[in-house]
Amino acid sequence: MNLEARRWRLAGPAAVLLGWAAPRAARAARETPAAARMEPDVSRLPAPGTYKLPRLFTAPDGEVLGPDGRRLRLSQVLAWRLSVVSFVYSYCRDPEGCPLAWRTLDVLHAALLADPALARQAQLVSISFDPSHDTPEQMRLLGGARITDPRVRWRFLTTASVPRLLPLLEGFGQDVSVELDARGRPTRTLNHLLKVFVVDGRRGVREVYGVPTLAPQAILNDLRTLALEAAAP
Repeated sequence: MNLEARRWRLAGPAAVLLGWAAPRAARAARETPAAARMEPDVSRLPAPGTYKLPRLFTAPDGEVLGPDGRRLRLSQVLAWRLSVVSFVYSYCRDPEGCPLAWRTLDVLHAALLADPALARQAQLVSISFDPSHDTPEQMRLLGGARITDPRVRWRFLTTASVPRLLPLLEGFGQDVSVELDARGRPTRTLNHLLKVFVVDGRRGVREVYGVPTLAPQAILNDLRTLALEAAAP
């Protein structure tokens, strides 16, 4: 990776940027008022194809449920597509949480509509943090017409239970706290640190965005860079 070309990403704390934030850093990120968030300077972005994205780790696999209730493997969903993955609560109102991720993906959705060639290779994937509330029906309501729009693929997924969800969160390095019942069984995920993942067609996670670095144009450039990489001999 050309570190100098991608120095703009270092605007926020390195721990938050890389996705392995210490609890204090995670708490500070969650408590930062929306008005205090500074947008990344996208004018400093390198052009697509002029940099390399390293393979950070392999995206996990596990059973997920589509909005029609059909059981799928996450590996099936991610296979052979460039994916932008985020975990969401359908009812989250934290301005530095799910609404920020939603706005980012919505801008990407519009950008993919304007770029059919890239849209044929890419997809957006939203996975629920709370399967006890976000049933397949709830995810269908959340996705609305985006689910069936053939021009841009946007997958709205959930899991059958919190125990089915936790290995996916752990595999992505997604920070959450977990509520346990009286017998020590996981019943719900609670506070989380916002992350958005860019995944290649072989399930390689190639970038992790946090609140300080989340910018639709940066993600779009990364998708175009990976598309060029896939097309190279």
